[in-house]
Amino acid sequence: MADEMAERAGTPVLVCDPDGPPIATEADALDLIGAAFLGAEVVAVPVRRLDERFFALGSRFAGEIMQKFVNYRIRLAIVGDLSGHLATSSALRALVAESNAGGHVWFVPDLDALDARLRASA
Repeated sequence: MADEMAERAGTPVLVCDPDGPPIATEADALDLIGAAFLGAEVVAVPVRRLDERFFALGSRFAGEIMQKFVNYRIRLAIVGDLSGHLATSSALRALVAESNAGGHVWFVPDLDALDARLRASA
């Protein structure tokens, strides 16, 4: 499966292929944002596509990526199991909780949970 545009809970979403290229640089994130400009309001990125630096908050990579999406007014959903990362980082747990309380970046376990968030925010 390639990255594809799909309507989920009435919202156009760019659903990224779990086996697609890793997101390891700001340019990689900007490529997704550019693809989203074809009509998506949300980009759903599988956890496994994110470079490990994303989960090491001291690297600042997560903040840089998330800020790009906020700046371009494209919502970002990180989709998948974060339990291993959350178990080892209280800072990451705090970031996930804070992000999920807002409207720009969400961490969800699967696409069904993303649909629920989209319905709730409509």
